[in-house]
Amino acid sequence: MFQGASSLAIDIKGRLSVPTRHRDVLSATASSQLTITKHPHGCLMIFPRNEWEKFRERIASLPMQAQWWKRIFLGNAMDVEMDATGRILVSPELRTAAAISKDAVLLGMGSYFELWDAATYAAQEAEQMKLEMPDVFRDFSF
Repeated sequence: MFQGASSLAIDIKGRLSVPTRHRDVLSATASSQLTITKHPHGCLMIFPRNEWEKFRERIASLPMQAQWWKRIFLGNAMDVEMDATGRILVSPELRTAAAISKDAVLLGMGSYFELWDAATYAAQEAEQMKLEMPDVFRDFSF
C-alpha cells in the first residue's frame, strides 16, 4: 500500500526520482516496471505493473458505451522502467496532458500513485477543503 505525499521536480529530460521509501517495494513487487496513464481529474496514474494488469483487465471488460474511457486509460498508457537510480521517464505527451512542467506532487493512493502538477494540486486541494465533505463521510468518525 502506497501512501503519503512527496514534492518532486521533473528534470529537463522528463524524469522524476521515485522517493526512496517506495523504491524497494517497487523493485521487489513489480521488478521496477511501471505503467503511467491519464487520470480523469487531470493528473497521471502510475501503477506497479502487477497492479496495472488488474486495472487494465477491469477497463478492458467495460461495455461499448465506455469506449472513450477505454481509449483514455488504455490508449494513453505507457510502460516505463525505473532505472538503477530510481528514476522514471514521464513522456512529453503525458506531462503535457497533466500540465506538469517541473514541480510535481506524487501521492500514494494505495495500490497506485497519482502524479500532479504541484500548483494544480494545491489549487484543487484548497477548493475541495472549502466544500462540505461528501455524504459518504457522514457516518465516518475521525
